[in-house]
Amino acid sequence: MNQTGKKKYAMVIDTSKCYDCKACMIACKVENNVPNDFWRNWVKHTGRISGMRTQFQPGGCMQCDAPSCVEACPVGATYKGKDGLVEINPSRCIGCGNCVTACPYDARYLDPLKHIADKCDFCWHRLLRGEEPACVATCPTKARVFGDLNDPRSRVSELAEREKLVRVVCPSINTEPNIYYFAGTEPLNWPVVPTLPGNVHMPPGFWKYSG
Repeated sequence: MNQTGKKKYAMVIDTSKCYDCKACMIACKVENNVPNDFWRNWVKHTGRISGMRTQFQPGGCMQCDAPSCVEACPVGATYKGKDGLVEINPSRCIGCGNCVTACPYDARYLDPLKHIADKCDFCWHRLLRGEEPACVATCPTKARVFGDLNDPRSRVSELAEREKLVRVVCPSINTEPNIYYFAGTEPLNWPVVPTLPGNVHMPPGFWKYSG
């Protein structure tokens, strides 16, 4: 039983199980009608070699607890919403792109057709139906594990208790992300430096989400 009464969705990724089939990326693109040349999730190289093969790193929006994208939005279109998700209100978004460059994980883009920001939302419409995100349901090796971190019976909660997990944190900012990687399989030198218009650098501690 959820001991807090409030859900907190999270994802645990075991990159040792990923072999770069990109089924997760295709499933997400189809499920969420993502425009050509853009992606809500990804598979990247970790920068590590395990045995005779390269390790790959699936990822997406980190659904951060202290999201820099929220602070960067001038109109409140991006906000920390229910169940731990970082959400976008499309009717309020003005397409300025502040949130896109403020994200240290390069997890957002501007939709060229809708002219608003877009990103992974863990397939919220599927969650409402009691289904897993498309990327999780599609992964043939179950490299992605999804669930309620506040529910001790969930798989992600069990992994958090049993395994050594790490968050990928940008050196200049800790946004307290909610995608976790098995220790030793997390990507190297991946997060980008978050900026504001004019390439203004965000120093450590600049952002603090007050929620």
